[in-house]
Amino acid sequence: MRGSEEFRPHRVVVLALDGLLPFELGIPHRIFGRPKDERGRALYEVVTCSVRPPGPVETDADFAIHVAHGPEALAGADTVVVPASYELGPVFEEGRLTDELAAALARVRPGTRLASICTGVYVLAAAGYLDGRPATTHWADAERFQRMFPKIAVDADVLFIDDGDVLTSAGVAAGIDLCLHMVRRDFGTAVANEVARRTVVPPHRDGGQAQYIERPVPDPQWATTTAARAWALGRLHEPIQLRDMAEQEAMSVRTFTRRFREEAGVSPGQWLTQQRVERARHLLETTDLSIDQVAREAGFGTAQSMRQHLQQALGVTPTAYRRTFKERRQNVSTARATRPASASARALAKSSTG
Repeated sequence: MRGSEEFRPHRVVVLALDGLLPFELGIPHRIFGRPKDERGRALYEVVTCSVRPPGPVETDADFAIHVAHGPEALAGADTVVVPASYELGPVFEEGRLTDELAAALARVRPGTRLASICTGVYVLAAAGYLDGRPATTHWADAERFQRMFPKIAVDADVLFIDDGDVLTSAGVAAGIDLCLHMVRRDFGTAVANEVARRTVVPPHRDGGQAQYIERPVPDPQWATTTAARAWALGRLHEPIQLRDMAEQEAMSVRTFTRRFREEAGVSPGQWLTQQRVERARHLLETTDLSIDQVAREAGFGTAQSMRQHLQQALGVTPTAYRRTFKERRQNVSTARATRPASASARALAKSSTG
């Protein structure tokens, strides 16, 4: 990235297909439409397009939507998102693209990031983007999807899968998790958390969390593990044992572990590691603490332990992760210093494509 390059927001193009679900169509606009830089400039530009010239697109509800852009919008995308649709025709029934859809996808530039929500994954699969890759979709459709596309490694148990330039998610709410994950990947935890706060959704649900949680809304007659989680979040920098968390709810370790998994979709140990990784990411992005200090503050104890967990969760070392976001901040600052206030820094968006 060079400060002399023109700034522009990362362009997200949402492909609206007949039979789409209005809720899922709105997810990318809600999540990507929120992030702004320190000067109030949008970090993303979100555009909706059809495979046809501008005009109406049918939904699965009793109304249609008017889409202002045709397939040519795909040519300028940094990220393409394909929401779910219930009228995919040959794509869903035979695993092949229609001529119209194939022509539209042919406009997507090589290297563009691709993402799907729920059954939108059929479009990516039929186009061949997922051959030899892992992918997910709604748990109720996963078995059929696997039979139709045997070259894809389908995982029906997770919320979303990030395979670099291609990302797939389960249904509905998992699309929110996926879009927040992309914001976090592009611009860091602080920006993603602010979007989540404004959207009033959890700031982070790990992609590996179970799709189906036995008790997502706890029975009011049952004790829950909410207080234990709040207690743990307040002392991530301290050693936390499973029995300590169970004691907060006056439960046996066995009962607490079962209830925790029923409510959170992961084990207490997995959840603690996720929270500590998120804490470490935030500190690496926003402070100048040494790697050893970040490790202690996040509860990993040693830099080596933190390095192992970040490598496993993010595929990068703490030093590399910090350098990535430091370079982004420096390039934005350079662009501001060298260009008029009305101009922006294209390089920031370029770096955020993954």
